Amino acid sequence: MVIKEANLDIIAARRSQYPDNGRAEFLLVGRSNVGKSSFINAILSRKNLAHTSSRPGKTQTLNFYGVNDKFYLIDVPGYGYAAVDKKTQSKFGMMIEEYLEKRDELKRVFMLIDYRIKPTEDDLLMYNFLKYYNLPVTVIATKADKVPGSKKEKNLKVILETMDLVVGDDLVVFSSVTKLGVKEVLRKIEELI
Repeated sequence: MVIKEANLDIIAARRSQYPDNGRAEFLLVGRSNVGKSSFINAILSRKNLAHTSSRPGKTQTLNFYGVNDKFYLIDVPGYGYAAVDKKTQSKFGMMIEEYLEKRDELKRVFMLIDYRIKPTEDDLLMYNFLKYYNLPVTVIATKADKVPGSKKEKNLKVILETMDLVVGDDLVVFSSVTKLGVKEVLRKIEELI
């Protein structure tokens, strides 16, 4: 798939603001600072379409990135960041839940986790939350370029054992720096649209 056009089309906080053109949608979830913005930029071959930040918790809405007039990548607020107060965390949770409840356009969830560390309790809660809605999930193990060769297999084994993926879900090892996994993700999207 060649990315010819990609823009931040819609910033939404409630269902009435979602697009209604029937295009396929792919949701991106992950802890704050796991690399969602870098993932978006790498997948869409753009440098700064999604703004990366060293400050976690920057995304506070559902951001719909329109691609090739065919599909949307949707970035949502990251989870597990303690500096965001409980009221705001709750608001984020309700916003994501409202989206998941009745969204026929949603084809797959890309759940980003950090390849360098064991999946956190928050990661497991999010995966189980997605499974509650029977959503197909591809786990994206980010920051692969920061994992030394000697630890790659061990880290992958820990992730797979901890996550215990259901049949139909899968895992892609990914690096926004080396572009490892980019073609695989684009192939998945193409198959689903």
